[in-house]
Amino acid sequence: MRCKTTWKYYCCDVLGGVLPFLKGQCFGLSSLSLCLFFFTYFVDAEDECPFSCICARDSGTITCRDGSDTELVGDVPAWATTLILRGNNVSTLHTGAFSSNNGTVLQLTTLSLSHNGIVAIEADAFISLFRLRLLDLSHNRLTYISDRAFHGLRELRFLCLNDSLIPPAAEQLSNALHGTDTLRNLHRLELSGNSLKSIPVLRLEAFNLHTLVLTNNSIENVGKDNVSGLYRHPRVHVYLALNPFRCNCELESFYFWLKNSSQCSDSARLLCAEPEAKKGIPVERLRAEDVNCLKENLEAVSYVFLGVVLALIGIVFLMVLYLNRRGIKRWLNNIREACRDQMEVYHYRYEQDSDPRLANVAV
Repeated sequence: MRCKTTWKYYCCDVLGGVLPFLKGQCFGLSSLSLCLFFFTYFVDAEDECPFSCICARDSGTITCRDGSDTELVGDVPAWATTLILRGNNVSTLHTGAFSSNNGTVLQLTTLSLSHNGIVAIEADAFISLFRLRLLDLSHNRLTYISDRAFHGLRELRFLCLNDSLIPPAAEQLSNALHGTDTLRNLHRLELSGNSLKSIPVLRLEAFNLHTLVLTNNSIENVGKDNVSGLYRHPRVHVYLALNPFRCNCELESFYFWLKNSSQCSDSARLLCAEPEAKKGIPVERLRAEDVNCLKENLEAVSYVFLGVVLALIGIVFLMVLYLNRRGIKRWLNNIREACRDQMEVYHYRYEQDSDPRLANVAV
């Protein structure tokens, strides 16, 4: 693309030297036609379709699919509003990745970068895309997201990060979303299939969210802070199916929100994964006592109290034994002597019965 820029200035130099001569020679209409030819040729050259891409100028769309490029497309024509870059080997979105070399302000409103193997997004990567409304980064392998990765996207409405976050990036996502105030117009955020263990959106008031998609993650519970935020922003609709919910008393606040709110659009598909006795049961069909923390706490307290009482009884019993050890010893000795005397009597009778001579003497 730099070649086109160089040729543009070369054309200007040539025309600057040729046109006075043509005017001096009074070529008239012929010189004007020649000038228009040169001008039209080089303007078209600058606006031509990027190499290995398909362009539809009527719809403002540039599509670059399934290539082996490791770098982004060069200078994007000014007429483009949609850029689809899919199936390439772009590993990093550097700072100012979409800044035009020729100084042209891009008019992109849609940018799709799915299936490109992107692993890192540096700060201010999209800084020049002031008009961007949809950004699709799905199906990549992000391990690093800068806190300022989405800085400058003031008009962004839709952000898709489905199946893209490796654990380090999943932990950084919250800071990336809240690290800039420019996402305040965000309407839809898609985060499916990222093994998230909690909702990364901590402050719903920082956005203008209408839809939050969190299906197929590793969320076991929605915390009280998130539930409170959802109560305060009833316009937000959440999708949470295919998460392994742990249906114990820690789920209480989320359970009652689910029962009393219509914000969870796929509530019927939320299933318990633990404990084993409740596995597969829809969360909204649980009984209130199943998630009653007070009941579980009372049961725990009762077991503790029973254990303490039994321990005290045992201690008292041992103390009684200790204090009466002499009497108990004497009692045990008496029992032993009585048993021994009784055994001697049995022994004597046995010997007498077994010897016939002793039996005759006795007679």
